[in-house]
Amino acid sequence: MPSFDDSDFGAPIQPIISKDLSRVKTTESNGERRGSTLGISLPIPIEGRRDSVEVPATRSSIADASPYMHQLSMDDRPGAKDRRGSRNSFGASLPIPKSKRQSRLSSVAYSSGNVSGRPSGFPSQPTREILASQVQDMAGEKVTAAKDMAFVFDIDGVLVHGDRLIPEGQRALEILNGDNELGIKVPHIFLTNGSGKPEQARIDQLSKILHQPISMEQFIQSHTPMRALSEYYSTVLVVGGEGYRCREVAEEYGFKDIVVPNDIVAWDPTIAPYRVFTDAERSTSNPRDFSQINIEAIMVFSDSRDYATDMQIIMDLLRSENGRLHTVAKDPISQRIPIYFSQGDLLCPTEHPNPRMSQGAFRIGLEAMYKALTGVDLERVVYGKPELATYKYADSVLENWMDIIHNDERLPKNIYMVGDNPGSDIVGGNSYGWNTCLVRTGVFQGGENDGENPANFGVFANVLEAVKTAMKKELGQDFDFDWDDERVNPLRAGKDVSAVAVE
Repeated sequence: MPSFDDSDFGAPIQPIISKDLSRVKTTESNGERRGSTLGISLPIPIEGRRDSVEVPATRSSIADASPYMHQLSMDDRPGAKDRRGSRNSFGASLPIPKSKRQSRLSSVAYSSGNVSGRPSGFPSQPTREILASQVQDMAGEKVTAAKDMAFVFDIDGVLVHGDRLIPEGQRALEILNGDNELGIKVPHIFLTNGSGKPEQARIDQLSKILHQPISMEQFIQSHTPMRALSEYYSTVLVVGGEGYRCREVAEEYGFKDIVVPNDIVAWDPTIAPYRVFTDAERSTSNPRDFSQINIEAIMVFSDSRDYATDMQIIMDLLRSENGRLHTVAKDPISQRIPIYFSQGDLLCPTEHPNPRMSQGAFRIGLEAMYKALTGVDLERVVYGKPELATYKYADSVLENWMDIIHNDERLPKNIYMVGDNPGSDIVGGNSYGWNTCLVRTGVFQGGENDGENPANFGVFANVLEAVKTAMKKELGQDFDFDWDDERVNPLRAGKDVSAVAVE
């Protein structure tokens, strides 16, 4: 099990006052609690084993806005200045899923999805795959290098703008999916602070926009690692997203009793005095007597669509007696229920010319209100980039994807993070030891590099330039980014073309 010291995070850890997670199950060994140096840990279940992976969390002050900009560098790389430790709190380790994903079903891929047959009974592969396998046999060093590199892509501002394709994103994925001189798939996954939809719905949407297949096994949303929290809480308030999509997400993650703000407003409209609650909203709500129900935790899965109502309900719960509405705790610090945020970006690129405020802005407002009302800082846990829990989870996803496409379950040595947000994509990748590529198609619109969180591999006009530069570095400057049947197919090759023999 990995362990971390406070010094690993480059920021002093403040004493933890709250006992919010004292009720939560811990991993014990010989009668002593294991975990982070802060004293409390949440175990991450591993299929078939009792041990866990633990990711430490810390807390920072809300004295000014700078700590909310997601800067958590843990190193002294040149130019990495003014970076701070993680703003996570509770003195707890963050749980992330560790169970093995879908296993590799076959080493043979078929364009139609079905196994075709020959009279002899032996399965046949598409001609291009036969040719590609022959080419790869003759280019052993390049193939090894291609399997030892991987890309991690942010999505919004790198591959798409909302529902609009960034054209270079499609071409970059075509190359990585095999349209290159080796016909080989280069490992890549998608790591986004986007949220608010079930993973499959988002994957279907992206595949349509990008005109490229995306697998569930490649995809991480900001709240994907939060599925592990369903092991520890029964009744939870889920906030954010359009309609009831986040309730659907929580149900898929295994949460047993899910409450959304509309359920509470339908029970007591006076809780949100400025909300106009429609008959349609009331008919789809699930009101109960929440003065008799203990809500155990608050999960902000996505951006709030109604700041006033969501903030009012969250503040009521944070100051209540153990999460029971219509109560006010005598000691709101010790009785406060935990609150989790799926990510902390202040800004997010959209179709609008300038980036829009994201979940981080909502969190900053809550923290300021809480301190104004209680006089103390709000302890909270933040997932998403650049928090360490998300990168630990990304490692396991990359290993699994390597197993699926290359039957080799391991982590590639050279990982490239391509992002548009210096305050999350770049600082997180730098801190985790990845090669970072900053593109100018999203949040970053600056000069040669970001001043506070510079990309260590470089700044590029778009994702395609980043991918090509990284692949040339690993595979050689002469690497060709187009697959050419005429060059390698002996049935089509001309007299001056070196054909590859096919048995």
